[in-house]
Amino acid sequence: MSKTIFITGASSGLGKATAKLFHEKGWHVIATMRNPEKETELNQLDNVTLLPLDVTNLEHIQDTVSKSIKMGDVDVVFNNAGYGLIGPLEALSDEQITKQLNTNLLGVIRVTKAFIPYFRNKKAGMFINTTSLGGLVTFPLGSIYHATKWALEGWSESMSFELNAHGVYIKTVAPGGIKTDFMSRSMEFTSIPEYDIISIPMMSNSETMLAAGAMSEDIAAVVYEAATDGENKVRYIAGEDAKALYAKRLEIGNEGFRAFMKDSFLTKMNS
Repeated sequence: MSKTIFITGASSGLGKATAKLFHEKGWHVIATMRNPEKETELNQLDNVTLLPLDVTNLEHIQDTVSKSIKMGDVDVVFNNAGYGLIGPLEALSDEQITKQLNTNLLGVIRVTKAFIPYFRNKKAGMFINTTSLGGLVTFPLGSIYHATKWALEGWSESMSFELNAHGVYIKTVAPGGIKTDFMSRSMEFTSIPEYDIISIPMMSNSETMLAAGAMSEDIAAVVYEAATDGENKVRYIAGEDAKALYAKRLEIGNEGFRAFMKDSFLTKMNS
């Protein structure tokens, strides 16, 4: 009997790559996105169901989760929807900050909460959350993005205790750079001239880093590993760049790593 995965943010990038991989592996895929009527690829695949979902809308979440459960068993929920808000805090509006928190953090929490009674009652199920290397280390100008991703890492670890007690698992997949159109599609950048000394070298170096990142398909393979390896562990670091940077942080310590990141990304910044 095939298993079912429910995916948020499946319209592009990692979400779409994960939907395709699980489909290839024989899973039923419930691929959710804000505008499924615009999808032209996943809707051509057998055993893939498209549903609308805006993870910033609680009523929408509850309705879509209810529809998914009524279709039959759901085995894995992949909380993937998110984007990057980048810029100095001073330049960000309250609306931008709230949207980032609602999408990256509260969306994951609310989707998870909606599925918990179902998983708890059947004493089985798994949540996999896309965090980021940015949930383990920080980069300049990403304070609100990092706030959401670090929060997801801590929240997921804490949730593991209450979920494991009911036979339910929760895991995080933390990718580094991914070779997608992240800079144009999944990133919102705002700055002001007073921070050019930081933003100009930072954005230039970020483009270089993303160009050297992993393919979406490579990260999707880690999601599949997390879903099927039978291990009760929380964190999966995905991509060679992510593994190397996180290992360096552990090696040289927090302050040493902060100095390393300053030298790496802010080469024109004054000391």
